[in-house]
Formats: sequence, structure tokens, C-alpha cells
Amino acid sequence: MRVSRRAALGGALTTALLPPGFHRAALAQPAPAPRRGGTLQLTLVPEPPILALGVNNQGPTQVAATKIFQGLLRYTHSLEPLPELAKSWSVSEDGREYTFRLQENVKFHDGQPMTAEDVLFSIMQFHMQLSPRTRTIFGLIKEASAPDPLTVRLVLSQPFEPFLLMFSATACCIVPKHLFEGREFRQAPAVQAPIGTGPFRLAEWQRGNFIRLDRFDQYWRPGQPYLDSVIFRIIPDSQSRALALQNGQVQAALANDIEPFDLPRFRALPNMSVRTDGWEFSQPISWIELNHRVKPLEDKRVRQAMSLAIDRNFIVNRLWFGVGKPCTGPLASSTRFYDPSIALPAHNIRAAQQLLDAAGYRAGANGVRFSLKHLVLPYGEVWTRLSEYLRQAMARIGIDFQLETTDAGSWAQRIGQWEYETSINWVSQFGDPTLGVERTYVSSNIQKVTFTNTGGYSNPQVDALFEKARTSGDAAVRREAFREVQRILVEEVPQVWIHELAFPTIADKRVQNLVTLGMSAHASYDDVYFAG
Repeated sequence: MRVSRRAALGGALTTALLPPGFHRAALAQPAPAPRRGGTLQLTLVPEPPILALGVNNQGPTQVAATKIFQGLLRYTHSLEPLPELAKSWSVSEDGREYTFRLQENVKFHDGQPMTAEDVLFSIMQFHMQLSPRTRTIFGLIKEASAPDPLTVRLVLSQPFEPFLLMFSATACCIVPKHLFEGREFRQAPAVQAPIGTGPFRLAEWQRGNFIRLDRFDQYWRPGQPYLDSVIFRIIPDSQSRALALQNGQVQAALANDIEPFDLPRFRALPNMSVRTDGWEFSQPISWIELNHRVKPLEDKRVRQAMSLAIDRNFIVNRLWFGVGKPCTGPLASSTRFYDPSIALPAHNIRAAQQLLDAAGYRAGANGVRFSLKHLVLPYGEVWTRLSEYLRQAMARIGIDFQLETTDAGSWAQRIGQWEYETSINWVSQFGDPTLGVERTYVSSNIQKVTFTNTGGYSNPQVDALFEKARTSGDAAVRREAFREVQRILVEEVPQVWIHELAFPTIADKRVQNLVTLGMSAHASYDDVYFAG
């Protein structure tokens, strides 16, 4: 066995792993010594339906529940794995056997010890049943065992290069076996009263008002967490959220919570910090979600025309105020095996109109070729503005976009049940196309489950290429397979990719360690504290 170099990092970030653009001079400014106490209040929108990771993986659930649940590993800005519930790990020379040594004295919030049996249950049963993305990868495990209560051994049927990227809390949180075994996972009492190993436990949830998490006094890291409590304030109105942050009623806002048009205001405030790093691990991209079962969306010329109709630079610069990048295809530019030589054609209204003419959809006397219903993503005002822009952009090529609105829970349900024509979606890529891209395009993942291939796209050649990349341990083979995948998908446009997202973290400068890893809002916050 060879011990992974990454395991030796032991949780410390080296200067080589600092995020791009980080001013190294800042290293000369020592951070204040951590002090214990205080309540961190943050905004959270929309309100999550539940706080049970694995059962629900929507964005707001991940933000709040990653303080309750943990994974075996966490990840730096450059996607290097670091210890969390696993304090070290080793990988065999042939890349097939992984052995994780677990932290000692870890307890769940009900006081029961966490052991290797809980880890095996979480990997081989809980997430295998609930998560289509996880099921695909963990299906490669041919043998899973616990040589002792603090050791987990996983043997793969074949080498899988990005396997260590599968153990974050968002992909594979560790859940208590004793609360789920023998029950229907989605209906277990622990879904409504979540029990994890994280630094904070659920103390109170006033629906529509706040979620309060209190320090777990038996947390396994000595002396941590530093904070007494973390409170997520549910504030539906965007301007009220911004005012609460500016006035100090909350000390931080994450992800979608502050609208992009408010960023210049907060950048100008001397007591506030605005950062857009910390999303390297997830690296989400947004797209127009297309239901291929709805005519004429099964025609690639229609999809190509819709892609040509949108001005991605306008969206990034005018709606998101320069935060993020325009998409060039199905892979984000920071995702492994991204090929910059393969890119979507540029914004071109005339070319889009010609494609629709060739497809037989000519404009009527009123200029309309056909109508499509568009389900607005209910994650804040900027997403509503995006849908309004898309309605205008589609009108220019003769497509009548009819906007529909709903709440976050109903949106997820409708997408999962294929009860939509078009919408907006954004999904994380997790550093490797097999982990976060494949699930949207392979026909084996056409399911009535949100964040699968809900669009119904099917191409046997794409299926075969993703399988080839998934089953090869050779980076060169995987690169060539993914290059061909990108070429085909850019030509067929199964979804209309829009924007490589980068969300701001805005916080009072007294709040320390809010962004230290490539997981940003999905970190456990066990090392967050107030200075001064």
C-alpha cells in the first residue's frame, strides 16, 4: 500500500494551494487568535424543504445541513482532498483498493459513537439507494469491509481516477446506521430531525423565520466549534436581505442570497468583505433546461437556434455584474478535461432564424413561430431577471416564452416529474465530468428524480463515451473520450448552457475563516469565529 501524499497535508493549506488572485502579502498579516463564543447569523433563501442531506440535495439544504453532517474528506481550492471524518487514507499501487482510517471519538448528535459500520452503511446502502450520481460511482465497489471499528476498506472492480472526490458531505455525508437501517430512508424520523456528526446540531426551526443550530458539545475536534450557534434567517425579499446585512442584523450572506446588482454597494463598505472564490469544488454551471419530450425541442436545430439567440456576455456582465464566466459548452473551464478548442457558436440572431426556417417553423403574421412554457427558477430576483431576458431573446427569433412561477419545492418536484417544457437549472460539476456532468446526459440516468437526465436526452454514442471514460484508469483515454463527448454535445445542444457560476460570500470583516477551502458555503464552520 502507498500512503496518499494528500493525506499527509493533515488539514493545513500550503501556499501552493491558495486560490487564484489571492494576495500572498496577506500571509504576512497573522489572523487574530480564535476566540470562543458568539452567534453567527446568515441569510438563507429559499427555505430548504428539509435538512437531511442525501434525501434532499438542493442548494439551500446543502448550505445549512453541511454544518450538521460531514463527509470523510473536504477539499482545497485546487481540489486536493483533506481529512475530515477520515484522518488518513491509503491507495494501493493498482488504484483499486482504498483504506480510510477514521477519526477517534466521533459521536452523533444523539450521543452514539460513529464507527466504520456507519460509514459502510452510508456508502453502500443510504447513498446508493438515494443518489443516482453516487450510485453510478459507488457501483464500482466490489468489496466493502470494516477490518476494525475505525477502518474502512473499499475495493473497486477497476481503477477509477477521481474516486477520492466522492467523499464530501454534499456527495456522501455519513449518517447514523441505527436511525435508518430497516426503515424506508425517505420516511425515517431522522429525516425531519437530522442527526449528524457535525459541529452544530439542529436546535430550533421556525418555518418561514429561522433555523438555529447550536454547538454540539461532544464534537470530536477538541475546543471546537468556536461559535455558540449558527442561525440562518429566512428573508424572502432580496432588498430586506441586503438591508439586514448592511445593518448588521446578519453578519454574512452566501450563494444566491445577495443579488448581483447589490455587490458594488457592499464592495464599497469598509467593514465588509466580498469574495467569489470557494466554489472550486462544486463549480456549478447554469443552463436552459429543455424537456426533449415536448415538441419541437426534440429537434436539435431548434435547440441550436435557442443557443444562438442568447447573449451570454450580456448575461454575465449585465445581470451578474461580471461574476462568473460565459459557458462555452457542457464543461466548466475549471473542470478536468475541459477542451477550450470546442465551443458553442457565438450569439447570432440571423443564424438562429435561418435554423428555425430550415426546421419548418416559420414565423406567422404576428412574428411567432411557436410557444414554449418556461418555469422560472425561484432562487432570487436575478433568476427572474434572467428568465425575463430569455423571453425577450427568444421573441427576437419568433419563440414565445410564457413564464410560469412557483416555489422552490414545487419547482424541484415538477422538474423531477418531467412536468415542464423549459426552465433554468444549475448543477455542480465536482471537478470531473464523470462525477458531475455525465448524470445529465446518459440515457441510463433518465429518471423522475431531480438533477438526473430529466430532459430525456439520449445518444448511444454519448453513453458509450461516458462509459469508456468512467471505466478507464488512464487519464489519456479519459481525455480523448471527454473531448469527443464535448464535440457531440456542443453540436447537439441537449441543454442550452449559459453561465459558469461563481457566488459571492459577503461578510462582516470580524467573521474569520468563512472561506478557507474550495467548498465555501458547504464547509462545516467548525473553525469560524469572531475577531475582536
